[in-house]
Amino acid sequence: MRVAVGGFQHETNTFAPQKADLDAFLQPDAWPPLQGGPGLLTTFAPGADGGSDMNIPIAGFLAEAPAQALTPVPMVWAAATPSAHVTSDAFAHIAGMMVEELERALRDGPLDAIYLDLHGAMVTEEMEDGEGDLLEWIRDITNGQIPIVASLDLHANVTAKMMRNSDALVAYRTYPHVDMAETGARAAKLVANLARRAGRPAKAFRKLNYLIPLTAQSTMSDPAALIYADVTALERLKLDSGGSDESEILTASATMGFPPADIAECGPAVMAYADTQEAADEAVDRLAETFMEFERGFRQKIWTAEEAVAYGEAASDLDRRDGPLILADTQDNPGAGGNGDTVGILRSLISGAETALCGVLFDPAAASAAWAAGEGADVQLSLGAWTGGAREKPIEGKFKVLKLHDGEIDAHGPFYRGAHLSLGKSALLMIEDVRVVVASHKVQTADRAMFTAFGVEPAAENIVAVKSSVHFRADFQKIARDIVVVGSPGPNPADHVDLPYRRLRSGVRLMPMGPAFQRSRKPLK
Repeated sequence: MRVAVGGFQHETNTFAPQKADLDAFLQPDAWPPLQGGPGLLTTFAPGADGGSDMNIPIAGFLAEAPAQALTPVPMVWAAATPSAHVTSDAFAHIAGMMVEELERALRDGPLDAIYLDLHGAMVTEEMEDGEGDLLEWIRDITNGQIPIVASLDLHANVTAKMMRNSDALVAYRTYPHVDMAETGARAAKLVANLARRAGRPAKAFRKLNYLIPLTAQSTMSDPAALIYADVTALERLKLDSGGSDESEILTASATMGFPPADIAECGPAVMAYADTQEAADEAVDRLAETFMEFERGFRQKIWTAEEAVAYGEAASDLDRRDGPLILADTQDNPGAGGNGDTVGILRSLISGAETALCGVLFDPAAASAAWAAGEGADVQLSLGAWTGGAREKPIEGKFKVLKLHDGEIDAHGPFYRGAHLSLGKSALLMIEDVRVVVASHKVQTADRAMFTAFGVEPAAENIVAVKSSVHFRADFQKIARDIVVVGSPGPNPADHVDLPYRRLRSGVRLMPMGPAFQRSRKPLK
């Protein structure tokens, strides 16, 4: 079976300071740069053992394709680090490339299906629903005659348009997203199933009316772990379709949503695909009820930087043997649209910690100055706080250059597994016995290799601060004595009440058990 494959990934924080232009998709960072044609298949090709070498959905799809008798036909794949809106030019260019490659594939012969590796939370300068529009264009090109399956991020803001213009959406079930490749493999099995069926499956979809903070969405703890256990269990059930036969649930998904997106359909959703409409409806009703039941459980404590540092310093020598206290700098998480350059936690570490490790701070100018000074040198820097992500001043002072690195790092942790990270010119700096990794490219600190590449072992530290919300847990939780979420200034507020929403639909609670948003009656421009 010939299957056109491609992807277009961006998670858009509409409150972030910097947009994603075409260069953002052409530059390698945690993931490969834009790929097209045969190069796409080579970049994400299975390893020698036949499994996916990279934890990315399209890699998992390609690894599973031979077992499902699927012949992949490459279109285009592109991804950029989360940021503000995708520029209109970038969206038109990449979507145009995908459409062109799809039309080429159709000229070369009939297609049995289309698979897309999408995020589900893309907002462009002109459109609230980037994926919905892309799916609609592809559906129009094929006249609705070819099944379309897309994999989605757990943080997708799934829309009615996305549901209408696809035959199945399959979302990750873990956060940290250690199952991205696995989700791609599930999508491949579903593509094969749909291509062989006489008709399309029935589908059902529900939006939930409260927003869940990113740091509370982790499936390494409840209630998220319980919700996704229910999703998995639901697929194993046979539901009464109202007649004498029971109906199979082909697949079910729950998405937690990406809260810092000022769009009407922001927030969690549940979806299911079944042999009958009754069974699909019953499945999403069950999942929606589960979400509502656990709403209160998504509330959590947010620490100030000063509280967190004091907590770490108060630990006894015996406690410190159990590993470091990890400080999650969620409000400046590059994986949620932050720029990774705020210095609130670093400033508190300098003033309140005996020793600590911090990273990865995005500051190309500081990294360049460290390289110019050389290892072992002292260099006067104005560090961080340069992109405007928070109202704060940079840290002025003399820093010791402990180590330089070209920033080309192989990741080994469960989240970035198999990825080659490109941090650009980087440096390990020290001020007042606090060490900080500084990089020239923005990247979420979700793999210990970002520290060990500089000869520093996080497990041996008392306090480690990371620019991440949850993904770091995949590699850091096993070495930590405790983890606290810190609300230091940044463009991804942990309390959504602090975000100036204008387009969100009325009635959505901004926080679990919190106040409901009321949209202004004034026309939006």
